[in-house]
Amino acid sequence: MNRRNILWSAASALGAALGASGAKAATEAGAGHKLKVVYHLSDAEKVSFVLGNIQNHIDGVGGPEHVTIALVIHGPALKAFHAAHANPDISKRVSDFSKDGVELAACGNTMKAQNVTLRELLPGFVSAEKGGVVRLAELQSQGYLYLRP
Repeated sequence: MNRRNILWSAASALGAALGASGAKAATEAGAGHKLKVVYHLSDAEKVSFVLGNIQNHIDGVGGPEHVTIALVIHGPALKAFHAAHANPDISKRVSDFSKDGVELAACGNTMKAQNVTLRELLPGFVSAEKGGVVRLAELQSQGYLYLRP
């Protein structure tokens, strides 16, 4: 073998060793990484579907301690969360999500348009005072993955 081949072989072996140790470190860091996801809901006909997706997400990762989830609601979908009109299934899911640490944000602009206050929504909601779309952008800038089922 000539020197060039020996040098190339040594450099390749060193690169492979460093790559393997880097991959191992990335895997170990990923294992401790808690995924952050924001769900966007504005369609009234998708309320139950989206709430089911969130529950499946929590179950799929092994529980709420393994994921950080936010739900931002605006537009017609918010009516489903008015305490006076919410069906029992939605009320239970919202209560469970609140206990699990899911951020439940109601668009402040939609609340004004629907003439509803935070107290009139199911317990556990916070107001996205600047608007639902602003809250979505804020969460995305904080590293949340955006899902709109």
